[in-house]
Amino acid sequence: MAETRLLQSRYRLLDLIGRGGMGEVWRARDESLGRQVAVKCLKPMGPEQDRSFTRVLRERFRREARVAASLQHRGVTVVHDFGESEGVLYLVMELLEGRNLSQLLEDNRQHPLPVPDVVDIAEQVADALGYTHQQGIVHRDLKPANIMRLPDGTVKICDFGIARLGHDIGFTSRLTGTGIAMGTPHYMSPEQISGEDVDHRSDLYSLGCVLYEIATGVPPFDQEDAWAVLVGHRDTQPEPLRTHRADLPGFFDRVVLDLLAKTPDGRPADAGDLRQRIAVGRTGGQTQVPATGGVLLAPPVPVTHPAPHEPPLPPWTRNMTTGHKAVGAAPPGTAPVDHSAGLTGTWTTGTRTRALSGVFPPAGTVRATPSPELLATLASRHSAGLDLARLGHWAEAGEVHRSVAATREHALGPDHPDTLASRYEIGFTLSRMGQAAQALREFGTVADGRERVLGADHPETLAARQETAYVLGQLGRHFEAHQVYAAVLASRERTMGPDHPDTLRCRHNLAFNLGRLGRLEDAYRMAREVVGVRSRLLGAAHPDTLVTLYEVAYTLGQLDRWGEALETYRDVARARAAALGADHPDTLAARYEIGISLGRLGRSAEALELYRVLVEDRSRVSGPEDPETLRARHGLGVNLGRMARWEEALDEARDVCAVRERVLGPDHPDTLVSRREIAVGLGWLGRWAEALTDYREVADARERLLGAEHPDTLAGRNDEAHCLEQLGRDTEAVELYRQVAAVRRQHGTTP
Repeated sequence: MAETRLLQSRYRLLDLIGRGGMGEVWRARDESLGRQVAVKCLKPMGPEQDRSFTRVLRERFRREARVAASLQHRGVTVVHDFGESEGVLYLVMELLEGRNLSQLLEDNRQHPLPVPDVVDIAEQVADALGYTHQQGIVHRDLKPANIMRLPDGTVKICDFGIARLGHDIGFTSRLTGTGIAMGTPHYMSPEQISGEDVDHRSDLYSLGCVLYEIATGVPPFDQEDAWAVLVGHRDTQPEPLRTHRADLPGFFDRVVLDLLAKTPDGRPADAGDLRQRIAVGRTGGQTQVPATGGVLLAPPVPVTHPAPHEPPLPPWTRNMTTGHKAVGAAPPGTAPVDHSAGLTGTWTTGTRTRALSGVFPPAGTVRATPSPELLATLASRHSAGLDLARLGHWAEAGEVHRSVAATREHALGPDHPDTLASRYEIGFTLSRMGQAAQALREFGTVADGRERVLGADHPETLAARQETAYVLGQLGRHFEAHQVYAAVLASRERTMGPDHPDTLRCRHNLAFNLGRLGRLEDAYRMAREVVGVRSRLLGAAHPDTLVTLYEVAYTLGQLDRWGEALETYRDVARARAAALGADHPDTLAARYEIGISLGRLGRSAEALELYRVLVEDRSRVSGPEDPETLRARHGLGVNLGRMARWEEALDEARDVCAVRERVLGPDHPDTLVSRREIAVGLGWLGRWAEALTDYREVADARERLLGAEHPDTLAGRNDEAHCLEQLGRDTEAVELYRQVAAVRRQHGTTP
């Protein structure tokens, strides 16, 4: 880029102040406001890059820009703007004058920082992390270079470039198998290293590593070899800080060692807990250490390369370099990265691969050992498939996973965990594309394979079983789904405990399925119980708590307790707006359900106005053809009908149906719902012959896709029979009613 280049006729790039593998950071001037800013740019991809990967990377940049821009806290770098100019994606943020902690250590000639500064930094970072974690965001790459200290003493966390929404980490763990490892070796948590799911406590571990280093001058595991560093994080207790520096307060030694616990449960519960411990210790509270200043821990174990009997680290650690320690010199020939804007040069994707488990083919099977290069390529393609799925590109994601699965099966065997992980994702994409029968076969295969290899109670086996139950529900086979959910729940409670997040997620799903079985009181009671536990463990405003409260509201509606449902949906919408923002998809979803409740209560004029505003907001946030925008338009049309404005309702239904058919396909469930709404409008206008054609097309499509016994198919046949009745074709209508009733009796379903 030329030094005088303008982005969007507003941001003039002045000088390059940082560069990473895929991005650059520029000092720039905002010509509109006359202020200096930092502009981070995503380098254009060359023609040799895979188009799907490039598209995913660009979408990821946009998503993470929105995440960063949503953060408003004095301890977090402010993002002013983001956009695209001539194919270059950019992020505009405040230009920070100061030094990051890595530079402060270098300025101090590799000596530790003064104790008051270390404690102050710890408190400020804890405050900032407490805020970001409450927003559902986990940083995942906290290190000295990502923490700035300004001239006035303010400390700011920078660079949420590989942050991931906590909601995604929790609820979409099914998309990531055993997870993905990202971060810098000297500051990575054991669960990151093992490729497991991470939450906010992983950031606390990384903060412990940072505080250890600025307090003692060395990281907790100070080896030059990346493998030794990773093994240290996983297997070795760190030495007490006061063995390196005797003048450190005892409470601070204890706090940092608690942060460095090997398991998340051993660390402070959250950043607020950490902040309180520091405050208590600093003011002479109860935190105590032995009089010698030592901490009662097992003697440190020398860090060496693992012996053959030790558990292997994931293969993504192969050929990994240690990166830059705050106090270490850069490798020879490596140009130092300038962090003067408070941004790291490694802000982009990082290494994302899936951990291999070390399972080998059965005895007698001859299989060549796949090369590390092949495994890395497959892991990268698997990750690209996951990103396509997160963006809702289910068909493309499925193609990627099918290709990877075929190669993994040939290279690793059909029962290898990585092969099964790919097949799991195939099943997941199929289920989200409405192809439940095919998804059921995939999940069944994966569950059986994982049970053979990992055991019946392994979390990944249970995850596959749980998805099996989900697609059984999609197929209307709710009794079978109930049996599977109940078995998975019993296993989760036995092996993980009743309050484990996966156990609660299963109980949530079981409550949902109970409602579909018509056991509404049981569903309501179980969902209420889950809300109580999640509220106690996570807080009343946590996204997981609100998801289940949303289910409580839905069940109240099914119980015809619409007044209570309306107030519950409003509670959810208010909490989500406060925690996630007014434009967050979950907030907008709750507003949609408020409209449903208003309509059911006969307050159609209020519902109509709500949907008009919601359509505008959905169009602004996601575009006029987004499925959720179309769903809001559908609600608008339904309420036009309830107000007897049938000509307008019919026009709206036809417009929405045409867009859905083009965007989603003619057989998509939403398209069929719109086609049914057209038939409803035609019927109310007395055009029953035309309505019959649409009702019959809907029923035929549902029978073809879902089967003759599916509840939606039977509802469609009932509509068809009603239409025949209105046309005076009573004999045909009675026969069709009898057929529907017979199927319902045979399968134990209810209208």
